[in-house]
Amino acid sequence: MFFVFIAAFAPYLAKYDPVEARLSEAEQPPSVTHPFGTDYLGRDVFSRVVYGARVSLLVGVIAAVVAVWIGTSIGLIAGYYGGYLDNILMRIVDTVYSLPALILLIVIMSMFERSIESIVIAIGLTHWMSTARLIRSEALSLKNRPFVEATVALGARESYIMLRHIFPNIIYIAIVSVTLMTAHSILTESVLSFLGLGIPPHESSWGNMLTDAQRDIMFGIWWTTFFPGLMIVLTVLSIT
Repeated sequence: MFFVFIAAFAPYLAKYDPVEARLSEAEQPPSVTHPFGTDYLGRDVFSRVVYGARVSLLVGVIAAVVAVWIGTSIGLIAGYYGGYLDNILMRIVDTVYSLPALILLIVIMSMFERSIESIVIAIGLTHWMSTARLIRSEALSLKNRPFVEATVALGARESYIMLRHIFPNIIYIAIVSVTLMTAHSILTESVLSFLGLGIPPHESSWGNMLTDAQRDIMFGIWWTTFFPGLMIVLTVLSIT
């Protein structure tokens, strides 16, 4: 909730424009004027960290919801229908699972323009498999329970049974998956931005800040990497 508060009230917490360069104030250490110091362009690191919370949390939550929605849908269909459809869907899961996630992300991102939307799509398409397996195993168990068999005997439609009787009993798996996936998505966005494939350079995100600060470490300018890195670590630990 602390990090959500920072993201929601960023315009009120940040004293400076996060993208405004002030070369006369470049590479200043933390001080009263600039609590987190300034980067090589004179941009206020504190303001960039605060605004970066918006992008990182937004990407993390939406990408997690997309991934879990895909996994839940596939797992629910595979678990309820079983048979050949289950085999086909699970082989697709195994195939995607066998591909290195980072390589797959790089391939997908190279096909789209760098934007928040493309990162959400890329993460969603590469992180749904574990949820699909969990949902499928639970759906296989639930479909043979007496209350489901009674609903089938009453002539209910399959879509009604899945959404009204099976899904409410597996929604806890989806909620936990979204929670853990959010933390993973934040890290993934940071990695992509660090590799130059994530958020556009003009946007403030914690991953972009680490990318911009790579050269600073060699010159002892530690604050441009420490504070965004600390925010990533604390956010991921809090969610987990």
